[in-house]
Amino acid sequence: MGEMKETGLEVVYEIPDVSFGSARQLRVICIGAGASGINLAYQFGRHMKNFDLQIYEKNEGVGGTWLENKYPGCACDIPAHNYQFSWAPNPRWTQFYASAPEILKYLQDTTRKFDLEKHMNFRHKVTQAKWDEASGLWNLAILDESTGRVIEDSCHILINGSGFLNHWRWPEIPGLHSFEGDLMHTASWKDGTNFKDKRVGVIGNGSSGIQVLVSLYPEVKTMTTFIRSSTWVTTSFAQQFAGPDGANFDYTEEQKAEFAGNPQKMLAYQKDLELAMSARFELNLKDSPLQEQAKQYLTAQMKAKLGQDHPLTKVIIPDFGVGCKRPTPGLGYLEALSKPNTRVIMEPIAEVLPNAVKLKSGEIVALDSLICATGFDYSWIPRFPIIGRGGVDIRELWKERPYGYMGLAVHHLPNYFVFLGPNSPLSHGSTLPTLEIVTKYICRMVWKLQTENYKSMVPTNAAVADFLAHCDKFHQRTIWGTKCRSWFKGGKEDGHVLTHPGSRFHNVHMLINPRYEDWEWTSLSTNRFAYLGNGLTVLEKEEKEEKEEKRRDPTWFLDDPDKGYEGLIY
Repeated sequence: MGEMKETGLEVVYEIPDVSFGSARQLRVICIGAGASGINLAYQFGRHMKNFDLQIYEKNEGVGGTWLENKYPGCACDIPAHNYQFSWAPNPRWTQFYASAPEILKYLQDTTRKFDLEKHMNFRHKVTQAKWDEASGLWNLAILDESTGRVIEDSCHILINGSGFLNHWRWPEIPGLHSFEGDLMHTASWKDGTNFKDKRVGVIGNGSSGIQVLVSLYPEVKTMTTFIRSSTWVTTSFAQQFAGPDGANFDYTEEQKAEFAGNPQKMLAYQKDLELAMSARFELNLKDSPLQEQAKQYLTAQMKAKLGQDHPLTKVIIPDFGVGCKRPTPGLGYLEALSKPNTRVIMEPIAEVLPNAVKLKSGEIVALDSLICATGFDYSWIPRFPIIGRGGVDIRELWKERPYGYMGLAVHHLPNYFVFLGPNSPLSHGSTLPTLEIVTKYICRMVWKLQTENYKSMVPTNAAVADFLAHCDKFHQRTIWGTKCRSWFKGGKEDGHVLTHPGSRFHNVHMLINPRYEDWEWTSLSTNRFAYLGNGLTVLEKEEKEEKEEKRRDPTWFLDDPDKGYEGLIY
């Protein structure tokens, strides 16, 4: 668009014969058909034009983490009505905290309802993505797991929606795979396994470890849990809306019908839940009165559930602040630890034997089943090479620490976006509203590139450095920056904090108006204003359309005098 021709000694600029606002055709590829990919497909279809969207998903269907995690007791600890898309409200959640199967069904039903599978290829695993500067395209290699064939594809915009807790891994324990009993990871569960009257061991006390232990201990002969650190066990998030003592509860048919018949009432309920979870950011400041109150309250609660004089109170209750690592709602967990058939071991494991675990002290703990609830690779480093401008491989770029721009883009990687990247709001309530906010940001950036004749956009090194410096400085005051092992710090005890430097509402506000000045924009034309075109706008062109439903009013600016000021927030 827009050409410069030499005629003798004079350079002549030729204006392209297009209307201002014309959007060039773009191909967009998204990696992953979890909640990120589902929302992206819906929003692009509703708000964007002149695009071809392809979503590659390594699994056999949509759902992401909720498709993969099938262990007993798997559930979301965020209230169900706040773990849904704003554009697909579900008035018929069966419980306050939804189970994994119910959340998966919601995602599957939503995908079908809005015909979003047309954008998706399942059992297609991206194995490489490489930026080509000359063409302004990402070139991808994709393994079709149904045939074993590697196919190639390319796109103008590459969006990584594969998730940050997606790459599960076995713990590094000598002899682990010599175990001859039932050996499994919570993220790769073996359906149909029978634990009745067996000696079961669970390694780990994160959310999956807590949930699977609570679910299994009533039927096992003995339950041994191997943990290496203490953790704050809470009742639940938004517990004032939950059942007694923060318990889960079933919604009645009357409540479901009321929500279905009165969407505004359900929305008001959702907003109350959001405020309950997100309004007290002061809790995350390490020296705040609220942080001290939370420590005292949870200490008392945990002692009450374990028993005031129970020896576990000295090892299970942390000495670090509430929120340094993600607090884990664990209804029934502490009570289960004090049962006669449950044993807590904090001594390090030396090795795994064919039918037992051997401790550092030499003690042998005989087991029939061993469950690893040891989480994921927390490095953010992708499983395949993503190679950007100048041959920069993100795996090398992030070798020491993962970092980028506002949790959604990476310098050296033009036309690349990521959902829930480093310094996203990872400890800030439900992820689904965050995915929607980031998608709005991506749409605005893609629209600008599409309609202003840009070839590429990439955050500047200076902007990324300044954002990183601000994050590191800010987290000196937060509880996340204090000493404890947490995936908020890449699984390290003293690592750099990878959460957003502020509250949930702070993050939303930050992303409303993109800072275009933080980006390097490369035009397709030698004249940056070539996109202004022939002096007409697409609004005028569409006003002449014969079909009434296609027309837009080019005099819209005479209507509502307040329209256009929505982004001015004071």
